[in-house]
Amino acid sequence: MTTLAMSLTARPQRAVLRLHRTALIVWGAFLLLTVGSLLWVHLFRAPAQRTAQSCTPFPDCVPPYFVLTDVNNVVNFLGEVLSYVSIAVAAWAGAALIGRELEDGTARLAWSQSVTPARWLTAKLTAAAVPLTAGTTLLALLFAWIWTTDQDVLVTNWSWDRVLVPSGPLAVALVLFALAAGTLAGVALRRALPALAVAVGVTWAARYFFGRKWDDIWPDRHFWPVQLTATAALLALTALALTAAFALLGRRTDIKGAAV
Repeated sequence: MTTLAMSLTARPQRAVLRLHRTALIVWGAFLLLTVGSLLWVHLFRAPAQRTAQSCTPFPDCVPPYFVLTDVNNVVNFLGEVLSYVSIAVAAWAGAALIGRELEDGTARLAWSQSVTPARWLTAKLTAAAVPLTAGTTLLALLFAWIWTTDQDVLVTNWSWDRVLVPSGPLAVALVLFALAAGTLAGVALRRALPALAVAVGVTWAARYFFGRKWDDIWPDRHFWPVQLTATAALLALTALALTAAFALLGRRTDIKGAAV
């Protein structure tokens, strides 16, 4: 733990990445698997579906149906998974990124090595936010492109949550909100499991509310007005959560950065 604290003093962001390298590897593997699946849909399954729809004589020439490779099933499944990525981010942020280190004293040890609580939290958030933002942006762009390009063979609608959430800036905003919610829960509760539970609950509620086209709120709006409105609201809530986390952490530490 002393080595870790010294590393945090010298290069805090790099130390955070090394400490959470397993999570980074899992995130990278998820990105590769999802990107590969989306490209497979676009390059192979969508063309096969077009061929099946135009073949003659119909339906004798239609190939056998497989539920696991049907283009609609695959896209719907991937959209559903991507729309819930934020829940996993909230769980990890509340439990592993913040809550566990406050619970087991790792954070206090780092503060005793001339790393201020604010710098410690900034390093944590920066190291997590960069790969999460970059990866989620890539997935959102790719999903939106494939959903738009292959719409002729998809039975879907932009207002469905499994399309609305992962196909625009809302996806990035929701992941950043999940990171902020997990951070605030971890700082407030200082225990891994309670922080995990609270962060997941709050993020699920945000995903449910902002991931739907509420007809009684915006009945005549289309994709981009809904996307941008929800994104702006989530980013505002993210800023509030992070401000509260830094303020709360500051109140719980003394001048030397040790926990009260």
